[in-house]
Amino acid sequence: MTTIKQKKAESYVNNVIEQVKEKNPNQPEFYQAVQEMAHSLIPLFERVPHYMDYAILERMVEPDRMITFRVAWSDDDGVIHVNRGFRVQFNNAIGPYKGGLRFDPSVNESIVKFLGFDQIFKNALTDQAIGGGKGGSDFDPKGKSDMEIMRFTQSFMNELSKYIGPNVDVPAGDIGVGGREIDFMVGQYKRLRGAFEKGAFTGKGIDVGGSLMRTESTGYGAVYFAEQMLKHEESDVEGKKVIVSGAGKVSLYAMEKAVELGATVVACSDSSGYIFNEDGLDVSAIKQIKEEERKQISSYLDYDENATFHEEGRIWEVKCDLAFPCATQNELDEDDAKQLVENGVTAVVEGANMPCTEKAIQYLQNNDVRFGPGKAANAGGVAVSALEMAQNSSRVYWSFDEIDGMLKDIMADIYKKSASAAKEYDVEGDLISGANIAAFKKVADVMVAQGII
Repeated sequence: MTTIKQKKAESYVNNVIEQVKEKNPNQPEFYQAVQEMAHSLIPLFERVPHYMDYAILERMVEPDRMITFRVAWSDDDGVIHVNRGFRVQFNNAIGPYKGGLRFDPSVNESIVKFLGFDQIFKNALTDQAIGGGKGGSDFDPKGKSDMEIMRFTQSFMNELSKYIGPNVDVPAGDIGVGGREIDFMVGQYKRLRGAFEKGAFTGKGIDVGGSLMRTESTGYGAVYFAEQMLKHEESDVEGKKVIVSGAGKVSLYAMEKAVELGATVVACSDSSGYIFNEDGLDVSAIKQIKEEERKQISSYLDYDENATFHEEGRIWEVKCDLAFPCATQNELDEDDAKQLVENGVTAVVEGANMPCTEKAIQYLQNNDVRFGPGKAANAGGVAVSALEMAQNSSRVYWSFDEIDGMLKDIMADIYKKSASAAKEYDVEGDLISGANIAAFKKVADVMVAQGII
């Protein structure tokens, strides 16, 4: 039976969602992120109505500022190109804006805003003092020379440098932005500032002030989260057959950690197709191909005569126990979810940002598949970014094992908070709602304390 309080909470949430849609036309990714978050907060608003009275959700869905700028650069042949740069500074209630930069032709305002909005809550779950932001450009780094990358990133930083700093906004890497790109930006930022502000970026090279294990952190963290999920069911990663979409750093190191914990990775993919070996893939060979040779995943067949490459079809058709979507948003749809369920999958853990569509998630949950939402499961990267900031501020340097131990504890705590909030608000087992409620409460309470700003 629907109560008056529940009806009021549902009406409030639906009104906010409609306002977002009206104010942000043609931004489907942002709308999707807000809708998923907002609906899960209804049990919280039903019990704690003062969040509605303070218009917390209305304030959260409106970024503090959205920055858009021109990036002009020349290629090695002297041809001038113009791209668009973005930075959304969404919410700094609990700390400086924090979030990656993505260089990919798909980047637009909607994608940047959905990523920045989710980043608020992902960062809050880590219990580190960092707010939510995101940015990037529609620049495509693939096939570009080091000098072209340098010229682009320097032009990009000429504008972005006006809005960032160790206590203001701390960018990091994301799709298309690794240590090379970050280090070029660090150099240009230093030149423009006339000072070496080590904490202005994370994801830096070790010699530039970066942290050990930042490269591995998101992938490792996703597997650590999966480990906690399975422990709740008195199970383990060991002995499970795993598939991982994507072949970037998140995917590579999720595979590496899964194998380390005793799983067998049977398939992984990139934009060209997927590779499969029932007896297990050689993750070190895949890392060699993607990180050093920078080739497509089909090159793996040169290393493994028993593997097969599938240009047609989708990786989700492969039978597995655990699936890790680690490539990009909305890569796993309802049909893929049906295929996974038919093949006996027991858990799906999001290593990427919003890689599963809403219908896919509903189908998985309706068929008793354990689901680890990206807001919680892929928080390992930003958690170690925050540890990098801490090291920069205190001028200390932690070992790989020390950081790995901290990361494992952080991911266990994120799972615990998400599961506890789900139980407290009568949605036990729904880690999406649990993670959203726990994260929202943390940020909302600080916003209430700071007044109407």
